[in-house]
Amino acid sequence: MKIRTGFGYDVHQLREGLDFWLGGIKIPHTHGALGHSDADVLIHVICDALLGAANMRDIGYHFADTDPQYKGIDSKILLREVLKLIRNAGYEVSNIDSTVCLQEPKVNPHIPAMKTCLAEVMQLPEEDISIKATTTEKLGFVGKKEGVAAYATVLIYKP
Repeated sequence: MKIRTGFGYDVHQLREGLDFWLGGIKIPHTHGALGHSDADVLIHVICDALLGAANMRDIGYHFADTDPQYKGIDSKILLREVLKLIRNAGYEVSNIDSTVCLQEPKVNPHIPAMKTCLAEVMQLPEEDISIKATTTEKLGFVGKKEGVAAYATVLIYKP
């Protein structure tokens, strides 16, 4: 069996008045992430980690932020497309471990809903998707509530 790991990292600015999408769900908040798509930073890092593990470059390569067809797109659609790419190459997802760095809103109450959403989109058991949340103790752009960051690692395999 061929086993590969991948890593993803992404950041987005937070802006007042935008919807805040994270892990495929809309979280009520005064600020949302700014981006070409819906700016779901958690889904973006999962996509990057999956593509990296399969040696297929990154999300920007496949879904350019200069392409109007992706303007405002639901990131769950991009995740489904990434899964098609890696599955067409013969890979399956073993597990995902991710961390969201955000000062506010608090992410922990939303983790169960995010896991349920992502499990459905990815056709994986929820137990194979780990989502953690942390603040930066008021340090840096995350601590100043100017942005959100996320990290993900994945394990994929060819049966």
